[in-house]
Amino acid sequence: MDALVRLLQLLVLLLTLPLHLLALLGCWQPLCKTYFPYLMAVLTANTNRKMESKKRELFSQIKGLMGTSGKVALLELGCGTGANFQFYPPGCRITCLDPNPHFEKFLTKSMAENRHLQYERFVVAYGEDMKQLADGSMDVVVCTLVLCSVQSPKRVLQEVQRVLRPGGVLFFLEHVAEPRGSWAFMWQQVFEPTWKHIGDGCYLTRETWKDLENAQFSEVQMERQPPPFKWLPVGPQIMGKAVK
Repeated sequence: MDALVRLLQLLVLLLTLPLHLLALLGCWQPLCKTYFPYLMAVLTANTNRKMESKKRELFSQIKGLMGTSGKVALLELGCGTGANFQFYPPGCRITCLDPNPHFEKFLTKSMAENRHLQYERFVVAYGEDMKQLADGSMDVVVCTLVLCSVQSPKRVLQEVQRVLRPGGVLFFLEHVAEPRGSWAFMWQQVFEPTWKHIGDGCYLTRETWKDLENAQFSEVQMERQPPPFKWLPVGPQIMGKAVK
């Protein structure tokens, strides 16, 4: 199986050689940072239509974290275009964090369309280093389709725990690897070296549920969902919450 994977990876590499050459020359990443927000604006709209009921189910739980003030401090990691905003309940004070500054104009548009939310600020930073955010300053952290592309999921989850108040909650929705040994997992392995360039660092074979289970949250609730788009190599999704 390993030899077959390497052979198929080589074939895919040859078919996408210009992309890999641009990446090798250092030209692809700046280009990707510019075009990726536009790609995500299209994809997230389609994903929201597929996942609307599940997202509403997941984010409806935020209401239970609001105190007597009726407000909740919410940090969205890898906020992208703000595709989740429509699912948040009124009373959320939103801090957005993303390493790509080109998303800001999409966020501005999303906030204008979701007046029930209070927009605090947009922080340009990586999830592994959120030093601009104080310890225990957030009631809720949201992370959707983000841990697939960070450099260190372990470090990101450590930072999440740092910025969450005691009893605060991480809500997550992440795509993960197919079962090891399956044909679907094999094709994820085949496409991953190329997909990482197309998807701005996205790994197809991450077993993110292990990172969440090992992150020392006091409670983790998780369920598995089938992939929303079967024609893409992106695998099944895990959805749930982790309590500090």
